[in-house]
Amino acid sequence: MNENKTIGMNIGYRKGTLAFGLFLVIAWFLPWIVDEGKSYGQVQFALKVLKNSEIHMAGKLLFVGIPVLTLVLAIFGVALMLRPSKKIAGFYAAVAALETASLMVLMISAKGILDSAQILERKFMVTHFGFGFWIALICGFATLFCAMRTAKIHPGYILLVILSVIWLFPILWIVLTALREESGYYVGYFFPKHLTLNNFKELFSDTSLIHFGKWWTNTLFVATCNCILSSLIVLMTAFALSKTRFNGRLTLMKIMLIIGMFPGFMSMVAVYNILKGIGIAQTLGALILVNAAGAAMGYYIVKGFFDTIPKSLDEAALLDGATKWQVFTKITIPMSKPVIIYTVLTSFIGPWGDYIFPSMMLGDNQSQYTVALGLNWLTDFRRIDAYYTQFAAGALLISLPIVILFVALQRFYVEGMSGAVKG
Repeated sequence: MNENKTIGMNIGYRKGTLAFGLFLVIAWFLPWIVDEGKSYGQVQFALKVLKNSEIHMAGKLLFVGIPVLTLVLAIFGVALMLRPSKKIAGFYAAVAALETASLMVLMISAKGILDSAQILERKFMVTHFGFGFWIALICGFATLFCAMRTAKIHPGYILLVILSVIWLFPILWIVLTALREESGYYVGYFFPKHLTLNNFKELFSDTSLIHFGKWWTNTLFVATCNCILSSLIVLMTAFALSKTRFNGRLTLMKIMLIIGMFPGFMSMVAVYNILKGIGIAQTLGALILVNAAGAAMGYYIVKGFFDTIPKSLDEAALLDGATKWQVFTKITIPMSKPVIIYTVLTSFIGPWGDYIFPSMMLGDNQSQYTVALGLNWLTDFRRIDAYYTQFAAGALLISLPIVILFVALQRFYVEGMSGAVKG
């Protein structure tokens, strides 16, 4: 055996990967589904699913893919015994993770798939899974553990895989609901029978009730204005508290920090009455004004970053005749790109998805609704059954800009946070 092929591997777990992989193959022939006294093995039931025309392609891929993945695991388990290598062990761990995730998804979605196709004699329940399925599920986790240990991957990633599936499940659900052609709030199955893009089209074409374009424009206007005003206020406040010294500075910082700990909705009623008194309640301007007015409370992260900028640079500029404003605009700001992007992102995201304050402030003035408020209005009991798929499509569209912005600017976001921690 070439020792170079075993570098970076834990050879002691190879036998475990093969053994549990073979147990998964044995589970093919054990009772997988039990229905009115009849029991089906994994492969036998997969063929039954394939022949049923009522089950959509995603459901068939799920039932058929598990036996295929099991066979791949068995083959690579033998290969790992005969020719151990880091690459094979890593691939084995990836397939084992996919196998385990598929079993978990099947456990969650089997009822909807099988009941909609009426493939069984009665309504499906989790108790109708035979012991072959539970052996496969246990062996799937055991195979994943052994494969990860063989490849010297920390088994804690198993927990991360489980959490990832749990975290991704509602995202997958909202995507499938947005693409579902069948209307209705509750349909009794997970994967849609038919897919369509009409739900997205109706958000903009059905203006008799859904004013999504107007809601989108209102949200973009509020978020953009808040982003500009709040970012400027936070940056200037942080600069003043970081680079200048004046009487009461520490007391002011402590007061602002304590006030910032209280949730904003505690003062909503008082703020609404004040805005109503000056005549700007139920307007987008009120949202912008309130968000900007409280922006300075978020100074501490930016201040922490500014504290990392050497004071000698500021002092040298002041000795050369620069003003405080010039120090701020020509030295501090150019050196603070990460924290500026962090501030811009947080200032934009806040009002983009805010629901609590707009619902209090805008009331029944639908022409001023933001997307969060408008989509929630669609889920009223009088409209939810007819417009639920459009609601899901709108929720998906409203999340895309934030996801794109965050992915594109993630590096600067992390740098801004790390710089603040160092300060």
